[in-house]
Amino acid sequence: MKGLIQWYLVLCFLLLSLNFKVDCSLSNFSSNSSMEVFLISKNKLVGEIPYSICNLISISVLDLSNNELSGAIPDCLASRGNKLQILNLNNNDFDGPFPKSLENCHDLQVLNLGNNKINGTFPHWLGTLPQLQVLVLRSNYFHGQISPSENESHFSALRILDLSHNEFSGLLPTTYFKSFRGMMTLSNVQRTSMEDLNRYYHFSVLVTMKGMDLVLERILTLFTTIDMSSNKFHGEIPEIVGNLISLQVLNFSHNSLTGHIPSSVGKLTALESLDLSTNKLVGEIPMQLNGLKFLEVLNLSQNQLVGLIPQGNQFNTFLNDSYGGNLGLCGFPVSKRCGKDEEQEPPESALHEEGIFPCPLDWKFVMMGYGCGLVLGLSTGYIMLTIGKPEWLVRMVQGLGYKILRRLKSYH
Repeated sequence: MKGLIQWYLVLCFLLLSLNFKVDCSLSNFSSNSSMEVFLISKNKLVGEIPYSICNLISISVLDLSNNELSGAIPDCLASRGNKLQILNLNNNDFDGPFPKSLENCHDLQVLNLGNNKINGTFPHWLGTLPQLQVLVLRSNYFHGQISPSENESHFSALRILDLSHNEFSGLLPTTYFKSFRGMMTLSNVQRTSMEDLNRYYHFSVLVTMKGMDLVLERILTLFTTIDMSSNKFHGEIPEIVGNLISLQVLNFSHNSLTGHIPSSVGKLTALESLDLSTNKLVGEIPMQLNGLKFLEVLNLSQNQLVGLIPQGNQFNTFLNDSYGGNLGLCGFPVSKRCGKDEEQEPPESALHEEGIFPCPLDWKFVMMGYGCGLVLGLSTGYIMLTIGKPEWLVRMVQGLGYKILRRLKSYH
């Protein structure tokens, strides 16, 4: 039996997530309501959002995610210039056009409309919102080209952009990449009033990372990602992407991108997951990618890449699946060898840099060292037998042994 939820009370905070076991609908929000936080996610709410929701002029957080709500999103939701900071309607059945009234929400920081049936073109006018950090439009019916931005300050605070699983086409939005200043620094974003909301509201967003969909909570100032996978983008990956140095996840997979992998990707030193699979990329894998020390997931499969796979560092941890479908690639871990593919010892210069062999080997010095070592060993043994093992000597010997062992292990 369907229930009916009516809101006549004057409330400031309402949390009803994961409560209802029966189908319910929303109705009658009081015109006198001073509610600021309305959280009713993960229930079985059905039907449309009533227009009376626009009476919530003091609302800061509205979360109706993970329900079965349908219909269009009321355009009046932001018509009064409310104080909305977080709007999460993810995973419902909303359809119709994108509510343009959201451009009036100048305090908006999080907008998650993912996994619905919303249609239209890219809402470029959201770029004027100075506080917007998270924009999730994944798995909807958005389409068309993303027109170049004429304003260099558009989306300047953005840290999470997810446009995956839509019908976007054309070139990747280079002009927007130039304005993503929130992704161009490794320092933490300054805390805003969102910090107060986090005391009782754990915002979460679904991100495709490390080969699976992960739900990441409370990551507004800690996580940076661009996901434009599963669209119809074509053309080359712009070099400007390398300026977004705080990126931790970059996913351009399942498009029709061409050209080379830009070497500037090697500047993304915080990158943990890179997925460029199922495109039409050509050329060699840039050796600069070998410097990505935090890279845990790499997927370059189903392209037209050729040449030697970079070796060392994180590249020694990736399996054949990372390169499948690129018949021109060779070297570890694929079975195809690159000409004289022989295992080489570390060059002598590298050993000298590490301090293992500070100068060319001379047997005269070896014999002198052996003699000195014998005298030192006998003296040490005499001291230990006479007065016991001094702690400083034990620590010194053990420390030297550890350093030598650690250095030797790095070459095996």
